[in-house]
Amino acid sequence: MKTKISTIAEALKNWVPYRLEESSNEPLCRWIYLGDAPITEPFFSDTIAKCRQLSPNSKLHRSVGNTAILEEWAEQMEVIPPAAFIFHVSRCGSTLVSQLLGINAENIVLSEVPFFDELLRFGFRQQRDVLSLLKAAVGLYSARRNEKQKRVFIKTDSWHIHFYHSLRQLYPHTPFIFLYRNPAEVLLSQQKNRGMHAVPGVVEPAIFNLDAEHIIQLSLDGYLAKVLEGYFQKIIDILQTDRKTIAVNYNQGAIAVMEEITSFAGVVLMKEEIAAMQQRSEFHGKYPGQAFSETSLQEPSPLLLEEAVRLYTEAEKIRIANF
Repeated sequence: MKTKISTIAEALKNWVPYRLEESSNEPLCRWIYLGDAPITEPFFSDTIAKCRQLSPNSKLHRSVGNTAILEEWAEQMEVIPPAAFIFHVSRCGSTLVSQLLGINAENIVLSEVPFFDELLRFGFRQQRDVLSLLKAAVGLYSARRNEKQKRVFIKTDSWHIHFYHSLRQLYPHTPFIFLYRNPAEVLLSQQKNRGMHAVPGVVEPAIFNLDAEHIIQLSLDGYLAKVLEGYFQKIIDILQTDRKTIAVNYNQGAIAVMEEITSFAGVVLMKEEIAAMQQRSEFHGKYPGQAFSETSLQEPSPLLLEEAVRLYTEAEKIRIANF
């Protein structure tokens, strides 16, 4: 048995399933070779784009397999359990947080992995239980690739907050962290460059508890306002019932946010690490080579955000009381 485990683990080293291919029967998954380099890109989609240049990922070789094998293979890998899941409302510093966590070579940081999202949304659309597949996928991504690696942090897509119960079922004891920001500031950022969840219909509206007839009547900003209302209501509900969660606010500042996140995850930051984080936080989370600058909010929140701002204020009261 030891020989089999060794063989499977060695064969799969630096390989992960990265794309779900739906079929009439069981879905298939396409695999990609990551190479030996650490994962440092702001998003895992950036990592995939970079790794396409590696020879094992040549267009001449297409590695495709059945998802049914994921569970068996994941059981034979040396998997590091997640240290924390980081949920967020978008444009609230979550990308910078993942970049700062990645400064420490002991951390594997998985930032918005497309394959996790595809599995969750496939299960949602098809009304199928994909939790065992998701846990296997997380395990394969969390396999130890070198001796330095000790911890795994997973930053979700923003709408994965609506899959909270499924993720908590899989990881009942893992710290869950909710990062947010004033909704008016989120809206201002989204108006410049809208994410998937900020455009009606890109992500299934039902995930946000919205129906097609309703969203037709909404402007782009009005749609995002409803999405944000759902996010903050979910955060409030979770904070009131789950003691293994905390909320952090972007406006606390990058280092304060990092100290709170790492402390809750049971990680001690060294002085040198904090200094490196301070230096990195002066640059854009998504564009590490670009100095960070941001236009402050000069105008009052638009009326369409009234309910989102009310819920944000309520979440803030809970966060401060818990802190």
